[in-house]
Amino acid sequence: MSRIVYVNGEYLPEEEAKVSVFDRGFLFADAVYEVTSILDGKILAFDGHAARLQRSLDELQMQNPISTEDLLEVHRELVKRNELKEGMIYLQVSRGNPGDRDFAFPSEDVKPTIVLFTQTANLLNNPKIDIGMKVISVDDQRWARRDIKTTQLLFPSMAKMMAKAAGVDDAWLVEDGHVTEGSSNNAYIVKDGKIITRHLGSEILHGITRAAVLAYAEAAQMQIEERPFTIEEAQNADEAFITSASTFVMPIVEVDGVMLGDGKPGKSAARLREIYLDESRKQAL
Repeated sequence: MSRIVYVNGEYLPEEEAKVSVFDRGFLFADAVYEVTSILDGKILAFDGHAARLQRSLDELQMQNPISTEDLLEVHRELVKRNELKEGMIYLQVSRGNPGDRDFAFPSEDVKPTIVLFTQTANLLNNPKIDIGMKVISVDDQRWARRDIKTTQLLFPSMAKMMAKAAGVDDAWLVEDGHVTEGSSNNAYIVKDGKIITRHLGSEILHGITRAAVLAYAEAAQMQIEERPFTIEEAQNADEAFITSASTFVMPIVEVDGVMLGDGKPGKSAARLREIYLDESRKQAL
């Protein structure tokens, strides 16, 4: 059955959903996005995603075409119309269609384009939860403002393909000798019971799942150190994991061919995943 998608105020069958070829999201990747997870037909961490969306728009001097209240209603309507029980809702806002291609931003009377669609996914029972993921390191060649969640995802896509070609699951990006983050996730190591992850800045995305997991870890009296770490540190860590909206907390068992610990998912990742899912479901909308 065809999905129902949302385009500029209309709910349409996906075959009828269209965006202009002159849209700046298409021509310049002049757009931002968010991905919210759906479990049991409910939306996880909506407030955090809505707040980050507004921040991204503000950083790019882009108008927000929809209020937070209306955006929540659109999410709920898409879940209902598509009978989505488990998966994701993708949201994208671009600077719109000025009618001609021009590097300069168009005038403010050009309305932003907003698109949302659903995607079914097996979030809870991903087989990698039990066996862990393997990663390689790749030089981080993205632009400098990674804290803005833009659709400029070509290099992360290339990093994913490098990982695939190497026969592993993902890539950790490295800049100035230190890990920034994964290709589409935040990265962590655990050493002597301490969770280590890069501090917030323009070098990494301010992950919504990251913020929640660290808050839950602190509440559980787990030690946290926010600082850069090297690939060598990761290879000598007791365990490692990633966080994102679609993976929640996912264990890493190998970095650049070096097995971590006993090569099995670690206890810290398992505990944090359990806490995150329990608390997120309580707060789901």
